[in-house]
Formats: sequence, C-alpha cells, structure tokens
Amino acid sequence: MSLHDHSPQAIVVGAGIVGLAMARALALKGHRVTIIDRSPTQEGASLRNFGMDWLIGQPMGPVYERAVRGRTIWKEVCEATSTWYDPVGSLQLAYRKEEADVLAEFHEQERHLRPLRLMNASTVTELSGAVKTDGLLSALHNAEDLLIDPREAIPNLTRWLQEKLSVTKIFGKTVVEARDGALVFSDGGVMETDNIFICPGADLRTLFPEVYTDDITLCKLQMMRMAAQPDGWRIGPALCGGLSLIHYASFAGTTSMEALKKLYTTSYPEYLHWGIHVMVSQNGKGEIAVGDSHEYDRDPSPFNQERIDRLILDYLSGFARFRDETIIERWHGIYAKMTNGEMSTFKTVSPGVHILNGLGGAGMTLSFALAEDITARL
Repeated sequence: MSLHDHSPQAIVVGAGIVGLAMARALALKGHRVTIIDRSPTQEGASLRNFGMDWLIGQPMGPVYERAVRGRTIWKEVCEATSTWYDPVGSLQLAYRKEEADVLAEFHEQERHLRPLRLMNASTVTELSGAVKTDGLLSALHNAEDLLIDPREAIPNLTRWLQEKLSVTKIFGKTVVEARDGALVFSDGGVMETDNIFICPGADLRTLFPEVYTDDITLCKLQMMRMAAQPDGWRIGPALCGGLSLIHYASFAGTTSMEALKKLYTTSYPEYLHWGIHVMVSQNGKGEIAVGDSHEYDRDPSPFNQERIDRLILDYLSGFARFRDETIIERWHGIYAKMTNGEMSTFKTVSPGVHILNGLGGAGMTLSFALAEDITARL
C-alpha cells in the first residue's frame, strides 16, 4: 500500500469553476479528489460568461486580494495547459460628465493601489480602435484585467486536474443525497469519503434546499456573440460603457456615484429595470462577447427577451464599433448570488459536508483564491 492510499479523500459535487477551484485546492493539500457532475459535459454558467478575470470590479480589501491571487493562478493554469489568455486589461468609458467624475475620483483614490491610467479621447486610440471617440470625455484603463475564453479554459482546467493532480472525474451521474461521509446517487449507488464539498451553482433545489434562504437568489443574464473579426483585427482591452460603473462595488465608494445614479434613473430607467450594463470582450478566435442583463428571481424564465438584446446592442452602438457586427450566437446563463451583500456563502451542514455557493458573477475572478482560503481553514 502506497503512502498516497492513506491520504484524506474528498468529493466535490459540481464541475463549474467553483468546483474545479475546490478540487485544485484540495488536491494541492494532499487530498485524493473526485469531482462529480450530473451533466455529461460542462455547460453551466462557467462556460457562458465573458471570460474576464475582472479585478477592476472588486473593492479594495480581502476581495481584491483574492482577485489578485486568482489572476496569478489563472496565468499559471493557462500556461500549463496551453490555454489562450490576454492580459490586455479593460477600459471604462465616460461620455457624460457624471461618468467622467466617477472615473476621475476613482483614479485619484486608487491609482497608487492598482495599475490605472486615466486617458482622454485622443490617447484612448493607443489601446483600442473600437472605441467611438466622438463625445468621449475620458477613459480609465486597468492593466491587470485578464481575458480568458471559458469555453476553452474550463475543459482544459478539468483535464489538467486529472492529468497533473490525479483528480478523478465522474460526469453524467446525479447526486441526490449527501450525508455523513457518503453520497447517494440517483441509481441507488453510494460513494464514501472523508469530506464532501457541494458547489451547486444555480441548482438550489437538489441538495439541502433548506439551506438556501432569502440570502441567496438566482441571476439570469442574456449575452450574444459577434463573428470573428476579419484580418485578425483586435479590439484591445475589454470595453465597458458608463452603466458598468453602477454595477461594480469597486466604484461605489466614490462621492460622485450619487449624481451618476440620479442621472441614470432619469435617462435609462428600462436599463436599470433589467439590470443592463454593457461590456464587450474578444476571445482568441477574434469573436466578440456582448452583454449583459441581470434578472434576479429564484425561478427565472427559460426564455430570452429580444427586447433586452436590442437594448444592449443599442447602448453598445453608442461607445463601440466593430468591423463585423454579425450576431452568431445568443444565450443566457444563470448563477447564484447573495442578496445580503456577501461575496459568497460557505456552510458546513453536517460533519464533513460543506456547501460553497453564491459567488455571483465573480466566480472566474475569485474562486481559485477562495478555495485555497477554505482548504487552509479546514
């Protein structure tokens, strides 16, 4: 019997980015890890996002520090798996005085803490030929944001966990019960282990539904993809219109934010109703992801609304233009989000059975470091 046979065992239920991050952290701590997902292939919210490692959206403090560590891990994983990534950063764009005031104040507050550059209409073209400069008052470049294609990165990460960290993968098998030291499957099978980590994403009903109170809800977002741009044309950094400023907690501490919210209440009431803020990113193939909306409901509609897509594209046309704007895909994703202001929830529901959920739209950014912190505590 090898020494490895005496290592603690752990099972992770859920193969989205949160589950994969937990599997990685546990394996690095010496656990023999099995990751289980009820779907034959990975198809959830982790594959349906922009693919942004999004540090600009995280407020200073422990959350931002986790994002910084997560960025380092993403780069290591991408390089180890030959996965495309682009450290091109992001551009927040301001066409209204109130937007420019928020950017200027944020830059002044945090320019010594983040790699920020405040730019004008003439200098922003150094970074992106997609930005419309007519009426542009200012732009804020954050150099540390990282672009990743989730449709490539998530499967590659899964294979890397199997090949390099000896993680066992079991897909297409549904867990219906988790109890002390054992999982029960829909076919009646049982698997015993030392620790169980349930990372269910949008599935709040199958396992421990009583744990999910009003502190957590679901968020449905609509997104689109434009065709690969001709001749290898790149848009540069991820681009964000002013509406993104009121979506991310990092900008909330600016005194200028109150005036901006007041402006949007008058100018964009329908956008606020559907939680629309518009941003774009480009993957390694040259395709452009466009989105998104935020509909909060414990039971979101399965149907996309053409009206929401039209609002997104109309707003996008005000700050960016592309060489080929053909829409080749439309989809929606659903993720779990905390309603109490917390960035996630971690609960031990019985000895050796733990639930991690509620990272909202920051799963790609925060999961790696959060998983390391949790395993360190355990």
